[in-house]
Amino acid sequence: MLVPRPRTVYTPPQPNVIQEVAMTRAFVFPGQGAQTIGMGKALAEVYPAAQAVFDEVDEALGEKLSSLIWEGDIADLTLTQNAQPALMATSMAVMRALDAEGVSVTDAAFVAGHSLGEYSALAAAGALSVADTARLLRTRGKAMQSAVPVGEGAMAAILGLDLDAVRTVAEEAAQGEVCQAANDNDPTQVVVSGSKAAVERAAEIAKEKGAKRAVMLPVSAPFHCALMQPAADVMAEALAVVEIKAPAVPLVANVRAEAVSDPSLIRQLLVEQITGSVRWRESVQYMAAQGVTETWEIGAGKALSGMVRKIDRAIAGKAVSTPEDVQNVMQAES
Repeated sequence: MLVPRPRTVYTPPQPNVIQEVAMTRAFVFPGQGAQTIGMGKALAEVYPAAQAVFDEVDEALGEKLSSLIWEGDIADLTLTQNAQPALMATSMAVMRALDAEGVSVTDAAFVAGHSLGEYSALAAAGALSVADTARLLRTRGKAMQSAVPVGEGAMAAILGLDLDAVRTVAEEAAQGEVCQAANDNDPTQVVVSGSKAAVERAAEIAKEKGAKRAVMLPVSAPFHCALMQPAADVMAEALAVVEIKAPAVPLVANVRAEAVSDPSLIRQLLVEQITGSVRWRESVQYMAAQGVTETWEIGAGKALSGMVRKIDRAIAGKAVSTPEDVQNVMQAES
């Protein structure tokens, strides 16, 4: 078993090197779909600070979510109300492990997250407490799940058409129902969301217009479209009573694809995010334009690193989710 190295072993780069890193690195945080049974367990065994994150989340929710994450059934973990706080907890465990090794969130120029990952990014940057973030994500997951009756909404990934083409497809497919471009993930993948029949029409129209594939996604609700307005209303109330501080580094917000730091604006954008599109491709392009040349994907999976490569091959992506990953990035830093 790996054991954590004492902090004294790690010698931070010289100040001028740290300044260079801070200008060129971004920490990015995954969204729903990255969850796996056992995620974060090895980190918790090696780093007491990582274990403390899971303990804090368990206490905030009044249940042993950590047991579900590490030993439960994947179907239960995948439930939106469980997956969202679980993924945040895993991302924060990675951040705490990195911090134990001498890497701070302020060693990055930006933080950004895909959908729920935006909450993880804000927690990592100190804008939200871990406990508040866990409770917000539990509320968010329940609200998003209940906003639309099961079976009435759907999402589909359109592969091989760009955003403008998919928007045209969605408009044609709507026919009086809701059908929107929900996630602009990378130049080869845009996700549509809305009423089930409209999304199914969009999948067929997209293939007729030259899409390589149109894949119906195994999700329980149509996220990031107008049908989520009831969930947005719930989150507006929940966010209104939670303290949000200015993040230690700017957040590149999903719905703006640009950096924000003002707490009141962040609060507003988190509400808009429920029904708005995740502008991930533009967010990465924005960070690249600001000089970012490296992203660290903090938490479960490697999906964002793959998207980043498709968006801008000049950006190097590193996925950090295990103790081995932490040690590898630390060795690269030394």
